[in-house]
Amino acid sequence: MNSRERFLCTLEFGAVDRGFNHELGMWGQTLDRWHDEGMPSGVHLGSMIGGSPYFGLDRIDYLGLNVLGMMPAYDEETLSEDERYIVRRYSDGRVTKALKEGEAHGTRMSMDQGLTWPVTNREDWAQVKLRFDATSEARYPMWWDEEVRRLKGRDYPLAVTHNGCFGLYSRMRSLMGTLAACMVFYDDPVLAEDILDHQTNYLLEVIHPALDVLEFDYFNFFEDFAGKGGPLVGPKLFRKFLMPRYRRIIDQLHAHGVRHIWLDSDGDTRVLIPLFIEMGVTVHWPLERAAGMDPVEVRRLYGHALGLSGGIDKRELTRDFAAIDAEMYRIAPLIEDGGYIPTLDHAVPPDIPYENWLYYLECKARLLGIDPATIPALCQRDAQR
Repeated sequence: MNSRERFLCTLEFGAVDRGFNHELGMWGQTLDRWHDEGMPSGVHLGSMIGGSPYFGLDRIDYLGLNVLGMMPAYDEETLSEDERYIVRRYSDGRVTKALKEGEAHGTRMSMDQGLTWPVTNREDWAQVKLRFDATSEARYPMWWDEEVRRLKGRDYPLAVTHNGCFGLYSRMRSLMGTLAACMVFYDDPVLAEDILDHQTNYLLEVIHPALDVLEFDYFNFFEDFAGKGGPLVGPKLFRKFLMPRYRRIIDQLHAHGVRHIWLDSDGDTRVLIPLFIEMGVTVHWPLERAAGMDPVEVRRLYGHALGLSGGIDKRELTRDFAAIDAEMYRIAPLIEDGGYIPTLDHAVPPDIPYENWLYYLECKARLLGIDPATIPALCQRDAQR
């Protein structure tokens, strides 16, 4: 069984030779800590979310379409800077204030503070929408024909776009900011409808040429539209504004043979899960435990109607091996049941020691039916003991 077959069979609750091994990624600060704690610097770690031979993580490829970029883009500019903060305008028109302290490998220790966004009213939107040219050749890789040949012969899963790419609410948030993206449904529903329709049409136009020539295994909606207190868009607004556009996209994906639809959101999305299932989502992730998202409970409530990924509490990896054991064996029945890809409930933060990470990889490998001796990082650890 190759990696692509294993991925699809896992999500379809079928029999597999072993589980699919996947993770989301790591903070830049984590990389620095692990190097200080003995992780070698001369190995290919990979992106983790795309696979990592060193850590034994299976490969996933994401088609490199430029979906998010505005064409023409805004001029990037540093507007102000002092010893602690930098204020910048980015190519998508956002202006943010960022904390410089603690930055490592492009990862900041805290989220940037949004200051202004390109869309505040209908007039702004009328101008901004002109920057989304779906027909630009720069949306696709330069050597597109060569890329198609490479991907047609693959034996690993392929997603339609990169991971943190397109979502309906997330597109509104990037254009307007979180508060305005929540209030626009009340303050100006006509504008909300126009943005959502435009972005839906734009996405479908961008991806259509790729769907015509390649077989894709899944599409991921990147949303992040919930916090610990629940979703930023409630069920009524979700059904009225978002579901019809989700369904248009999902119908087109299904018509082109895309078998799985993932929806990515941190926070507590529990009240929306029945709507996810109704509209055709097959996998929800990453199931943030600090927000009350328990994959064992979600499976108890919805059974095989929804595949899951994530849900391993990253906070437990900051403790000791016994805590890691307890967390892993708590989710073991899900692995046995199928329709579940075990990962941490977000990227690996820098408070996780390297030795705990390796122990976690070993525990997970055993539960997935993988021989730990086939994972280079674990072999190197054992050789140094």
